[in-house]
Amino acid sequence: MPEPCGSGIDLVYVDESLLVLNKPPGLLSVPGRGQDKQDCLSRRVEQHFPDALIVHRLDMATSGLMLMARGSAAQRALSRSFERREVHKRYLAVVAGCLLPAEGADGWGLIDLPIAVDWPRRPLRVIDAVLGKPSQTRWQVVAFDEATNSTRVTLEPIPGRSHQLRVHLQALGHPMLGDRLYAPEAVQIKASRLLLHACSLRLSHPVSSALLFFESTPGF
Repeated sequence: MPEPCGSGIDLVYVDESLLVLNKPPGLLSVPGRGQDKQDCLSRRVEQHFPDALIVHRLDMATSGLMLMARGSAAQRALSRSFERREVHKRYLAVVAGCLLPAEGADGWGLIDLPIAVDWPRRPLRVIDAVLGKPSQTRWQVVAFDEATNSTRVTLEPIPGRSHQLRVHLQALGHPMLGDRLYAPEAVQIKASRLLLHACSLRLSHPVSSALLFFESTPGF
């Protein structure tokens, strides 16, 4: 496994076509507006891999696995894979309250609620049956912690819109611990950070078509 290569970069995998990184919480994926938002994972990576290009993003508060392409040809190929939903991502989260396991033999539930930008309160998102874009989240209970009255869950977004997991779990009545955007204050203060981590990534290599699978253990 590659060693961290400095500049706060945790490099999980590298070859001539792509990079897989572990993004820490509190770091932007790409630059934002303003001088105070220029430090980000993509710029740190570009210092070591000048051909690195963005394919997808994680929210600033979210940690975990993030994929970058090396060169425009790989970027186009990986972007097509995302568009065709051939890249499979899973997340681990800790949510407030006791979320009962979904009914069914496989234990997976489905949240099917359209999401739209909440324009008066940008960058927040909201469930909107009229203007929202189709958004689905598969979820599965991992464990309930009685001491903290919280539930650890595995989440799989389809397709994976901005803030989708946070909005969907809030709509289910179980906001994420430490979520400064969507959780009530009593749930926010239960954790010093958002307890959401991109824990697994599965895709076909853009050149060789070999199946790649990566896992990352959350720090919570």
